[in-house]
Amino acid sequence: MKPVAFDYTRPANLADAMQILSGDSGVKPIAGGQSLGPMLNLRLARPGALVDVSRLPELLSIGETAQSVTLGACVTHAAIEDGETPEPMGGFIRHVAGGIAYRVIRNKGTLGGSLAHADPAADWLTALTAADATLTIARPRAANEAPKSIFDQFRRKPGERPSAIAFRKIDIRRFVVGAYTTALKADELLVSVEIRKASSSVRWGYDKFCRKVGELSDAIGAVVIDPERRYARVVAGSVGGAPLLLEKAARRLATTASAPTLADILDEVASLSPRIEAVKRQHVAVCVERAIQEALRP
Repeated sequence: MKPVAFDYTRPANLADAMQILSGDSGVKPIAGGQSLGPMLNLRLARPGALVDVSRLPELLSIGETAQSVTLGACVTHAAIEDGETPEPMGGFIRHVAGGIAYRVIRNKGTLGGSLAHADPAADWLTALTAADATLTIARPRAANEAPKSIFDQFRRKPGERPSAIAFRKIDIRRFVVGAYTTALKADELLVSVEIRKASSSVRWGYDKFCRKVGELSDAIGAVVIDPERRYARVVAGSVGGAPLLLEKAARRLATTASAPTLADILDEVASLSPRIEAVKRQHVAVCVERAIQEALRP
């Protein structure tokens, strides 16, 4: 099949993109197009217009401070895999990127596109929940909206108008609402992902179950343990909705440095998402168990 006819535009900067997105509810942004493209061809998505954000400088930027790494939403999986971006978590982020689908998908697919699409089986939702990432979202600034602080006024040059764009930050745990559903509003755009740097002693594990190489996962387990930060997070992904935070398992790792049993993991997954079928729950628990074993391996 072929998509329904639509208009296409490629704005030069974020301000122009936001102006277009805020003007019509039938407009959708497109970056790598690895998810939206097939949906268009199958006519599951029928936008009146597409706004190509893949070359916006603001969404391609990469930043690093002593505390964190910030990746633009249009940074590709391949760029992360190839080490073109700083690694904040001892190889964890690069490892996840290198295991996404096929290389041809990683060449075009983007970090922000994956998160905004919010497929429960996608890698970044689970991995970045384990990394406790923070997302920056752009939205049109209301005409009567005052700057959030007096410092905004001093940042502007004399005679310069206030920016037409406002930004907000959101924890990834609050960003993913459910399957294919996020906290993004129709006139908002995901701009960047901030990942706090781990210490040199960080340990991590990542395991996923796919029935065929390159397919989306049937189950995912992700674990990050940072003793110096007193941080431990255990996440079960590909559960049909937002990833599950296994706080009991994380607490045991943080306090005793010992792995919970498979039965304990099964019980916690069942308590958090009782509607998961038994076979699916087993797959998820095994992936989490393997990720924990990988993180604790000498």
